[in-house]
Amino acid sequence: MNKPSFRKSTVGRKVLAAVTGMILMAFIVVHLAGNLTLFIPDDGALFNSYAHHLEKMGPLLYAAEFALIVAFLIHIVMAVSVRKSQLDARPERYAVYASKGGPSKQTLSSRSMLVTGILLLLFIPLHVWMFKFNQAQAMPMVDVNGEQVKDLYLVVLTAFKMPQKAVAYVAVMLMLGLHLRHGFWSSFQSLGALAPKWVPAFYSAGLVIAILLAGGFIVMPLYLWQFGPDPETLRAAVATIGL
Repeated sequence: MNKPSFRKSTVGRKVLAAVTGMILMAFIVVHLAGNLTLFIPDDGALFNSYAHHLEKMGPLLYAAEFALIVAFLIHIVMAVSVRKSQLDARPERYAVYASKGGPSKQTLSSRSMLVTGILLLLFIPLHVWMFKFNQAQAMPMVDVNGEQVKDLYLVVLTAFKMPQKAVAYVAVMLMLGLHLRHGFWSSFQSLGALAPKWVPAFYSAGLVIAILLAGGFIVMPLYLWQFGPDPETLRAAVATIGL
């Protein structure tokens, strides 16, 4: 019998899911770092400057975005394939779930990976549509250091001043936290990078990473909703000062 190729084997699919998952986690860290500039009380000057400098990368930015899309698609396909293989191998569901400890670490986070992954899959195109493309509306412009740039800060601020959007964003970020909770440590385990003595440390680190990353994204819309300036008067005030 011929052995399955690396990509088609269970181990190969887990490795591909782990590697692409790590790439996506690295992007999340970078994305959050940029979003933290939203907390600076400068009416969005630094955030808009940051977004503008990203756009000026041109082909490099497009290449990075393409690589992220490919990584995301591979991650989804491999994760769903592995999960399907697991279900096929165990057609009867357990009546009660409980963590066995050791490598399995059965938790709400691990059991909901497919569900949270699907929710994030649905969320990302909507997120890009809302902010990167401003829902197909003309992007407002603002002067930053004598240069006209896209006023992405105003777009984000306007969105999160709507309670329903702020709360919905928080709910999705909770799903992200659940996904990262299990995904972080299991990625290292799938790569065979964890000696048994390191499993508890990386398992705990997964919880810390999930809280820090998801927490950062959760605080941002709540902060803008409650403490951000009024979008309708923000740029009017700036224009008045300019006169």
